Amino acid sequence: MQRRNKPEIFNYESSVSNISVGIAERLINLFIAASFYQLYYFIYNNYRLFDIPSNAFIWFALILATDFVWYWYHRLGHEVNFFWAAHIVHHHSEEFNFTAAARITTFQAIIRTGFWCVLPFVGFHPAMVITMLIVHGAYSFFTHTQLIGKIKWVEYIFVTPSIHGVHHASDEKYLDKNYGDMFTFWDRIFGTFQEEEEKPKYGLTHPLKSYSFMWQHTHYYFEIYELWKRSKGFKAKWKAVFGSPADMDQDIRPILEKRFLQDKSNPHQRLRFRNYLYIQLGICTLFLTVFTYYFELLNLLDKVFVLSFILITLVNCGALLEQRKWMYYLEYGRIFIITTYFLYEEDLITFLFVPLAIMIFAEQMFSLSKHYQNVVLQLETSE
Repeated sequence: MQRRNKPEIFNYESSVSNISVGIAERLINLFIAASFYQLYYFIYNNYRLFDIPSNAFIWFALILATDFVWYWYHRLGHEVNFFWAAHIVHHHSEEFNFTAAARITTFQAIIRTGFWCVLPFVGFHPAMVITMLIVHGAYSFFTHTQLIGKIKWVEYIFVTPSIHGVHHASDEKYLDKNYGDMFTFWDRIFGTFQEEEEKPKYGLTHPLKSYSFMWQHTHYYFEIYELWKRSKGFKAKWKAVFGSPADMDQDIRPILEKRFLQDKSNPHQRLRFRNYLYIQLGICTLFLTVFTYYFELLNLLDKVFVLSFILITLVNCGALLEQRKWMYYLEYGRIFIITTYFLYEEDLITFLFVPLAIMIFAEQMFSLSKHYQNVVLQLETSE
């Protein structure tokens, strides 16, 4: 994009936020993805309706069925508050690029697994289903880009980056369109197809005013709960949870943001010491890669250690983007986790007081928090 003189396609803060969400989803899914596959086999072995064989025609039918199920999962994810709370994270980014494709949460993975269960229930073998989901997911990753323009003749059948970009747009004419992941004919059949005309404006109609890792994952659940509290009667409370996001009170999010988020006096300021964020994301990615490779060989303590370290680091990244001063204490938290883990591994847990004493002494003697804020939280004015 820089070579094409379009560096604005990637935004530093947004890209960091997108990658952080993706790392968390891959990390947590290591603990639960196996249960997804076990569920497919359980349904297939006990409740399948048909014995579907494996041949070229069936594989073709499976990819159509997979995208058909996705269409309705995806559409309901935009039309039902409870499902939208999990899916909205994917639409936070105001940039449309490969990092935006990473914005998948574990909540969303769990919900869509429920929809995928239809496939083994009908009679597709779980091994076929799992294989097709990998292919299906890989295809959709590459539709999150602006490197490729409109390809008119392809769009009659396949979802292209232009078609999917419309789905990520917040322009009124583009809202709730193009739910298909591989094929466009489901949208054409059910009246939700829209080709790109004017250049889309990406993101939410009411953009989220935060890069906080935790807030991005949970804000819409807070909004549903706030609406539920305001609602009177069973019907209204049910609608608060399972009604349409279009009916959400638009004054709720600003109230919650004022309650839980800090106000920025200058929204055009950004971090000067950005390399520190790159280092943290690099460490997280390295940990996640090694952790994934050796996952089955690790014991429970090893897994809890890596899980805690990566999640705290991701929260730290979000807090750094928000210039939260309390993030300094997360640094101590990470040091404490690391020292505790290695002391336990070396059977030296009785010496836990040593790193604690060193941290307290260093803070009292050298006022590290002030130096940390002056260096790591330096700001510069962005254009």
